[in-house]
Amino acid sequence: MESDPAILTSPCDAIVGAAGRVEGTRVWQAKGYPYAIEELLGANGPAETYRDGCYVTLRITASMYHRFHAPYDCAAERITYFSGDTWNVNPIALERIERLFCKNERAAIELRLAAGDYPVTLVAVAAVLVASIRLHALDARRPIRRLGAGVFRCDAHYAKGAELGWFEHGSTIIVFAPRGFRLHEGLRRGSRVRMGEPLLRLP
Repeated sequence: MESDPAILTSPCDAIVGAAGRVEGTRVWQAKGYPYAIEELLGANGPAETYRDGCYVTLRITASMYHRFHAPYDCAAERITYFSGDTWNVNPIALERIERLFCKNERAAIELRLAAGDYPVTLVAVAAVLVASIRLHALDARRPIRRLGAGVFRCDAHYAKGAELGWFEHGSTIIVFAPRGFRLHEGLRRGSRVRMGEPLLRLP
């Protein structure tokens, strides 16, 4: 686990599917396939918070560890659950289906970092055979979909590396950070990262 307080770590073991700057509020799921984070996070979500910020899409394959963890000492303040489809989120599907992440079942977990009071949002995206997101901040004994679509206020505090939740199988986590954050050196599409390794550098 990276202990440098200037580093936001990867919440999971994954392959980087896309990473870079948010262009206004537009990001990329694959080359030639942009989507608006307003659509991903909802009309009342924190999209404007991440205008011109940065993002990383983390693909968790079926053979990987499928739990995800706090990337920094933080508090989970709000979780928005969106019901939806369960399209496969592999690279082939991402290059064929526009705005796929915005169509799939997902949970947007809004965090507040202990240092600097920075907001960071993790979006857990469900996929085929894994429409079962479980979160400790709510009721991890059952999939979040059983609570129904909606916004859930919470005040759950986590140390860096503490478990936030899990998928029943592999899937995707998208990390959004505001302007001033930057990708860790050497991080790019296709990079493999382990939970707890450097992902973003704080301002």
